[in-house]
Amino acid sequence: MKFREKIYKTAAKIPRGKVTTYKALAHAINSKAYRAVGTAMNKNPHWPKVSCHRVINSDGRVGGFAEQFRGREKSSKSVTRAKLGVSGVKKKIALLRKECVEVINGKIDLKRFRYKL
Repeated sequence: MKFREKIYKTAAKIPRGKVTTYKALAHAINSKAYRAVGTAMNKNPHWPKVSCHRVINSDGRVGGFAEQFRGREKSSKSVTRAKLGVSGVKKKIALLRKECVEVINGKIDLKRFRYKL
């Protein structure tokens, strides 16, 4: 199985109302490529089935979120909001809060909301 598919399969296990970190997700697939996990989450073709908004920084900061624009012809490539310069952080926080994850000053209490993979 390819690296990104391992990431998506593992990230799909994170339940509503819980988060994990890029580092923990990398460790769960026996890797130290934390930044590559972030890139995989940014390119996630399985959203919302694989909820990449539930993956955050190790210090509890929310981190980035690139919501994909959908509905284009199959022959054209998806364009992420990040590439267009539109911040998805507010969207990520809104999605987490909808799942009852408390976000204070852009941070999440990992002792309370961490999901151990």
